Amino acid sequence: MNQELDDLLCKKYPKIFAERHLSEMQTCMYWGFSHADGWFNIIDQLCANIQNHIDWKAKNGHVVPQVVAEQVKEKFGTLRFYYRGGDEVIDGMVRMAESMSGVTCEECGAPGVTGGQGWIKTLCETHRK
Repeated sequence: MNQELDDLLCKKYPKIFAERHLSEMQTCMYWGFSHADGWFNIIDQLCANIQNHIDWKAKNGHVVPQVVAEQVKEKFGTLRFYYRGGDEVIDGMVRMAESMSGVTCEECGAPGVTGGQGWIKTLCETHRK
């Protein structure tokens, strides 16, 4: 993902991306977001939902461990969001976001299809060519 979008996510969700600028010996987030820009909106919405859930639970006297992203990347054509913390609700949010990436072009965010020979990617018709 381009640096501007990387910086924006880290600024909007400092608790989730608290390890973004640690060394490569401490976290895989050192490498940043290892996918193209088309999945930005999926990740942005996922992080908003995660943080809102954690904060809402805290206001109502329930503790949900803070989610901290450990790695965000593309694998086999879909998004992988590895993290620690959270609860079952957040697990479902992450699974849904990963599923949405399988029908969203990784390059531009338009509807896409997962496929390809060799390297599997989720791309729209334009980017598949």
